[in-house]
Amino acid sequence: MILTGEERVLFYGLAHPEACYWAERMRAYGTKIVAAVSEDPADAAHLGLPIAGTAQAALAVAPADLAVLFVPPLSVKDAAIDTLEAGIRRLVILTEHVPVQDVMYVLAVAADVGATVLGPNSAGCVTPGVSFVGVMPAFDARMFRPGQVGVVARSGSLGALVCRNLVQVGLGISAFIGIGGDPILGTTMRDALWLLDQDPRTAAVALVGEIGGGMEEEAAVLAATMTKPIAALIAGAAAPFNRRLGHAGAIITTTGGSHAAKEAALAGAGVALAATPAGIATALRDRQAR
Repeated sequence: MILTGEERVLFYGLAHPEACYWAERMRAYGTKIVAAVSEDPADAAHLGLPIAGTAQAALAVAPADLAVLFVPPLSVKDAAIDTLEAGIRRLVILTEHVPVQDVMYVLAVAADVGATVLGPNSAGCVTPGVSFVGVMPAFDARMFRPGQVGVVARSGSLGALVCRNLVQVGLGISAFIGIGGDPILGTTMRDALWLLDQDPRTAAVALVGEIGGGMEEEAAVLAATMTKPIAALIAGAAAPFNRRLGHAGAIITTTGGSHAAKEAALAGAGVALAATPAGIATALRDRQAR
Protein backbone atom coordinates (compact mmCIF):
# COMPACT_ATOMS: atom_id res chain seq x y z
CA MET A 1 0.00 0.00 0.00
CA ILE A 2 1.03 3.60 -0.62
CA LEU A 3 0.12 6.10 2.09
CA THR A 4 -1.58 9.39 1.21
CA GLY A 5 -1.56 10.93 4.69
CA GLU A 6 -5.34 10.79 4.94
CA GLU A 7 -5.44 7.36 6.56
CA ARG A 8 -7.02 7.14 10.01
CA VAL A 9 -4.88 4.58 11.81
CA LEU A 10 -5.77 2.14 14.57
CA PHE A 11 -2.68 1.07 16.52
CA TYR A 12 -3.28 -2.49 17.72
CA GLY A 13 -1.06 -3.42 20.67
CA LEU A 14 0.79 -1.02 22.98
CA ALA A 15 1.98 -3.46 25.64
CA HIS A 16 5.66 -3.16 24.73
CA PRO A 17 7.77 0.01 25.14
CA GLU A 18 8.88 -0.32 21.51
CA ALA A 19 5.26 -0.12 20.40
CA CYS A 20 4.77 3.11 22.33
CA TYR A 21 8.01 4.50 20.88
CA TRP A 22 6.92 3.90 17.30
CA ALA A 23 3.39 5.14 17.95
CA GLU A 24 4.88 8.39 19.23
CA ARG A 25 7.22 8.69 16.24
CA MET A 26 4.40 8.03 13.80
CA ARG A 27 2.17 10.68 15.35
CA ALA A 28 4.99 13.22 15.48
CA TYR A 29 5.59 12.64 11.77
CA GLY A 30 1.97 13.36 10.92
CA THR A 31 0.41 9.90 10.82
CA LYS A 32 -3.20 10.14 11.97
CA ILE A 33 -3.36 7.56 14.74
CA VAL A 34 -6.88 7.94 16.07
CA ALA A 35 -7.19 5.11 18.59
CA ALA A 36 -5.45 2.10 20.09
CA VAL A 37 -6.31 -1.42 21.17
CA SER A 38 -4.68 -2.79 24.30
CA GLU A 39 -5.59 -4.97 27.24
CA ASP A 40 -4.23 -2.34 29.62
CA PRO A 41 -5.72 1.19 29.36
CA ALA A 42 -2.56 2.58 30.97
CA ASP A 43 -0.59 1.58 27.86
CA ALA A 44 -1.90 4.52 25.87
CA ALA A 45 -2.56 7.02 28.62
CA HIS A 46 0.57 9.06 27.97
CA LEU A 47 -0.21 9.15 24.24
CA GLY A 48 -3.59 10.72 24.80
CA LEU A 49 -5.30 8.19 22.56
CA PRO A 50 -8.77 6.68 22.92
CA ILE A 51 -8.16 3.07 23.92
CA ALA A 52 -10.30 -0.05 23.96
CA GLY A 53 -9.99 -3.79 24.36
CA THR A 54 -11.17 -4.66 20.85
CA ALA A 55 -11.10 -3.07 17.41
CA GLN A 56 -14.90 -2.91 17.34
CA ALA A 57 -14.96 -0.90 20.57
CA ALA A 58 -12.13 1.37 19.43
CA LEU A 59 -13.83 2.16 16.13
CA ALA A 60 -17.05 3.02 17.93
CA VAL A 61 -15.14 5.90 19.52
CA ALA A 62 -12.82 6.84 16.64
CA PRO A 63 -13.43 5.48 13.12
CA ALA A 64 -10.33 4.18 11.33
CA ASP A 65 -9.58 2.71 7.92
CA LEU A 66 -6.10 1.23 8.45
CA ALA A 67 -4.71 -0.84 11.30
CA VAL A 68 -1.12 -1.51 12.25
CA LEU A 69 -0.57 -4.66 14.35
CA PHE A 70 2.24 -4.61 16.91
CA VAL A 71 1.36 -7.78 18.83
CA PRO A 72 3.15 -11.06 19.71
CA PRO A 73 3.23 -13.81 17.05
CA LEU A 74 0.57 -15.99 18.65
CA SER A 75 -1.77 -12.99 19.00
CA VAL A 76 -1.65 -11.94 15.35
CA LYS A 77 -4.43 -14.22 14.15
CA ASP A 78 -6.97 -13.04 16.74
CA ALA A 79 -5.94 -9.38 16.37
CA ALA A 80 -6.19 -9.48 12.59
CA ILE A 81 -9.58 -11.19 12.60
CA ASP A 82 -10.85 -8.75 15.24
CA THR A 83 -9.74 -5.87 13.03
CA LEU A 84 -11.25 -7.30 9.84
CA GLU A 85 -14.54 -8.08 11.58
CA ALA A 86 -14.63 -4.47 12.78
CA GLY A 87 -14.62 -3.34 9.15
CA ILE A 88 -11.04 -2.20 8.57
CA ARG A 89 -9.80 -3.22 5.13
CA ARG A 90 -6.10 -2.34 5.28
CA LEU A 91 -3.76 -4.12 7.70
CA VAL A 92 -0.03 -3.65 8.28
CA ILE A 93 1.33 -6.61 10.26
CA LEU A 94 4.77 -5.88 11.71
CA THR A 95 5.15 -9.11 13.71
CA GLU A 96 7.56 -11.82 12.58
CA HIS A 97 7.56 -15.52 13.49
CA VAL A 98 3.78 -15.74 12.99
CA PRO A 99 2.76 -19.41 12.56
CA VAL A 100 2.28 -20.15 8.88
CA GLN A 101 -1.18 -21.65 9.41
CA ASP A 102 -2.27 -18.46 11.16
CA VAL A 103 -1.03 -16.35 8.26
CA MET A 104 -2.90 -18.54 5.79
CA TYR A 105 -6.10 -18.20 7.81
CA VAL A 106 -5.81 -14.42 8.08
CA LEU A 107 -5.08 -14.00 4.37
CA ALA A 108 -8.03 -16.23 3.47
CA VAL A 109 -10.39 -14.11 5.57
CA ALA A 110 -8.87 -10.92 4.17
CA ALA A 111 -9.44 -12.17 0.62
CA ASP A 112 -13.05 -13.01 1.41
CA VAL A 113 -13.77 -9.46 2.59
CA GLY A 114 -11.59 -7.67 0.03
CA ALA A 115 -8.96 -6.44 2.49
CA THR A 116 -5.32 -5.60 1.77
CA VAL A 117 -2.62 -6.99 4.07
CA LEU A 118 0.99 -5.81 4.21
CA GLY A 119 3.16 -8.38 5.99
CA PRO A 120 3.55 -10.20 8.27
CA ASN A 121 7.15 -9.39 9.17
CA SER A 122 6.73 -6.06 7.39
CA ALA A 123 8.81 -3.00 8.25
CA GLY A 124 5.83 -0.92 7.19
CA CYS A 125 5.37 1.76 4.56
CA VAL A 126 6.54 5.34 4.19
CA THR A 127 5.56 8.29 2.06
CA PRO A 128 8.35 10.74 2.89
CA GLY A 129 7.19 14.09 4.18
CA VAL A 130 3.61 12.82 4.48
CA SER A 131 3.11 9.76 6.69
CA PHE A 132 4.57 6.45 7.81
CA VAL A 133 3.20 3.31 9.40
CA GLY A 134 5.62 0.79 10.86
CA VAL A 135 9.17 0.73 12.14
CA MET A 136 11.09 2.60 9.45
CA PRO A 137 12.90 5.84 10.48
CA ALA A 138 10.94 8.09 8.13
CA PHE A 139 11.90 11.05 10.32
CA ASP A 140 15.59 10.65 9.42
CA ALA A 141 16.21 12.88 6.39
CA ARG A 142 19.43 10.98 5.65
CA MET A 143 17.27 7.99 4.65
CA PHE A 144 13.94 9.42 3.64
CA ARG A 145 13.75 12.52 1.48
CA PRO A 146 10.81 13.12 -0.88
CA GLY A 147 11.58 12.20 -4.46
CA GLN A 148 10.58 9.96 -7.36
CA VAL A 149 12.01 6.52 -6.58
CA GLY A 150 9.67 3.88 -5.21
CA VAL A 151 11.35 1.24 -3.03
CA VAL A 152 10.07 -2.30 -2.49
CA ALA A 153 11.95 -4.43 0.04
CA ARG A 154 11.61 -7.79 1.71
CA SER A 155 14.19 -6.71 4.30
CA GLY A 156 13.58 -3.60 6.39
CA SER A 157 17.26 -3.07 7.15
CA LEU A 158 18.40 -3.50 3.55
CA GLY A 159 15.49 -1.34 2.42
CA ALA A 160 16.56 1.44 4.78
CA LEU A 161 20.13 1.21 3.51
CA VAL A 162 18.99 1.45 -0.11
CA CYS A 163 16.90 4.50 0.77
CA ARG A 164 19.95 6.10 2.38
CA ASN A 165 22.06 5.33 -0.68
CA LEU A 166 19.44 6.88 -2.95
CA VAL A 167 19.42 10.07 -0.90
CA GLN A 168 23.23 10.17 -0.88
CA VAL A 169 23.40 10.25 -4.69
CA GLY A 170 20.84 13.04 -4.87
CA LEU A 171 17.67 11.01 -5.43
CA GLY A 172 14.62 10.86 -3.18
CA ILE A 173 11.88 8.42 -2.27
CA SER A 174 8.29 8.57 -3.51
CA ALA A 175 7.15 5.59 -1.43
CA PHE A 176 8.67 2.75 0.56
CA ILE A 177 6.80 -0.56 0.79
CA GLY A 178 8.21 -3.20 3.15
CA ILE A 179 6.54 -6.42 2.08
CA GLY A 180 8.29 -8.63 4.68
CA GLY A 181 10.57 -11.63 4.62
CA ASP A 182 8.20 -14.46 5.45
CA PRO A 183 7.39 -17.25 2.95
CA ILE A 184 3.68 -16.30 2.82
CA LEU A 185 2.80 -12.61 2.54
CA GLY A 186 -0.31 -10.56 2.02
CA THR A 187 1.38 -8.20 -0.45
CA THR A 188 3.89 -9.71 -2.85
CA MET A 189 6.73 -7.98 -4.66
CA ARG A 190 4.68 -8.05 -7.84
CA ASP A 191 1.72 -6.44 -6.04
CA ALA A 192 3.95 -3.64 -4.73
CA LEU A 193 5.60 -3.16 -8.12
CA TRP A 194 2.19 -2.81 -9.74
CA LEU A 195 1.22 -0.12 -7.22
CA LEU A 196 4.37 1.86 -7.97
CA ASP A 197 3.83 1.49 -11.70
CA GLN A 198 0.41 3.12 -11.26
CA ASP A 199 1.70 5.83 -8.91
CA PRO A 200 2.12 9.17 -10.75
CA ARG A 201 4.73 10.37 -8.25
CA THR A 202 7.00 7.40 -8.93
CA ALA A 203 9.36 7.68 -11.89
CA ALA A 204 11.72 4.78 -11.08
CA VAL A 205 11.73 1.71 -8.84
CA ALA A 206 14.26 0.00 -6.58
CA LEU A 207 13.61 -3.68 -5.78
CA VAL A 208 15.33 -5.24 -2.77
CA GLY A 209 14.83 -8.98 -2.95
CA GLU A 210 16.48 -12.05 -1.52
CA ILE A 211 16.79 -15.76 -2.07
CA GLY A 212 13.81 -18.02 -1.46
CA GLY A 213 10.37 -18.30 -3.04
CA GLY A 214 9.37 -17.04 -6.45
CA MET A 215 8.28 -13.45 -5.81
CA GLU A 216 11.14 -11.85 -7.72
CA GLU A 217 10.51 -14.05 -10.74
CA GLU A 218 6.81 -13.12 -10.66
CA ALA A 219 7.71 -9.45 -10.35
CA ALA A 220 10.02 -9.80 -13.35
CA VAL A 221 7.05 -10.73 -15.56
CA LEU A 222 5.42 -7.40 -14.70
CA ALA A 223 8.70 -5.49 -14.89
CA ALA A 224 9.10 -6.56 -18.51
CA THR A 225 5.94 -4.59 -19.39
CA MET A 226 6.92 -1.39 -17.56
CA THR A 227 8.53 1.76 -18.95
CA LYS A 228 9.75 3.07 -15.59
CA PRO A 229 13.43 2.19 -14.98
CA ILE A 230 13.98 -0.51 -12.35
CA ALA A 231 17.12 -1.53 -10.48
CA ALA A 232 17.30 -4.55 -8.19
CA LEU A 233 19.46 -6.23 -5.58
CA ILE A 234 19.04 -9.89 -4.69
CA ALA A 235 20.59 -10.60 -1.29
CA GLY A 236 21.98 -14.03 -0.46
CA ALA A 237 24.42 -14.75 -3.29
CA ALA A 238 26.65 -16.82 -0.99
CA ALA A 239 23.87 -18.59 0.91
CA PRO A 240 24.31 -22.38 1.28
CA PHE A 241 21.71 -24.77 -0.13
CA ASN A 242 18.72 -25.66 2.07
CA ARG A 243 19.75 -23.45 4.99
CA ARG A 244 17.59 -20.54 6.14
CA LEU A 245 19.38 -17.27 6.80
CA GLY A 246 17.51 -14.58 8.74
CA HIS A 247 14.07 -14.41 7.15
CA ALA A 248 11.85 -17.46 7.18
CA GLY A 249 11.37 -17.17 3.42
CA ALA A 250 15.08 -16.86 2.61
CA ILE A 251 15.96 -20.43 1.79
CA ILE A 252 17.08 -22.17 -1.41
CA THR A 253 15.47 -25.56 -1.98
CA THR A 254 15.32 -28.11 -4.77
CA THR A 255 12.20 -26.35 -6.10
CA GLY A 256 13.95 -23.03 -6.69
CA GLY A 257 14.51 -19.67 -5.07
CA SER A 258 18.16 -19.37 -6.03
CA HIS A 259 20.08 -16.14 -6.45
CA ALA A 260 20.99 -17.01 -10.03
CA ALA A 261 17.40 -17.79 -11.05
CA LYS A 262 16.11 -14.51 -9.66
CA GLU A 263 18.83 -12.42 -11.28
CA ALA A 264 18.29 -14.18 -14.60
CA ALA A 265 14.56 -13.48 -14.53
CA LEU A 266 15.03 -9.81 -13.66
CA ALA A 267 17.84 -9.28 -16.17
CA GLY A 268 15.65 -10.83 -18.85
CA ALA A 269 12.98 -8.27 -18.01
CA GLY A 270 15.40 -5.39 -18.53
CA VAL A 271 15.98 -4.70 -14.85
CA ALA A 272 19.40 -3.30 -13.93
CA LEU A 273 21.08 -5.62 -11.42
CA ALA A 274 23.22 -4.39 -8.53
CA ALA A 275 25.66 -6.36 -6.40
CA THR A 276 25.35 -3.98 -3.44
CA PRO A 277 22.70 -1.63 -2.02
CA ALA A 278 24.77 1.35 -3.20
CA GLY A 279 24.74 -0.15 -6.69
CA ILE A 280 20.97 0.31 -6.92
CA ALA A 281 21.32 4.04 -6.29
CA THR A 282 24.15 4.38 -8.80
CA ALA A 283 22.23 2.49 -11.47
CA LEU A 284 19.10 4.62 -11.08
CA ARG A 285 21.09 7.84 -10.95
CA ASP A 286 22.93 6.91 -14.14
CA ARG A 287 19.69 5.97 -15.92
CA GLN A 288 18.14 9.28 -14.89
CA ALA A 289 21.15 11.15 -16.28
CA ARG A 290 20.76 9.61 -19.75
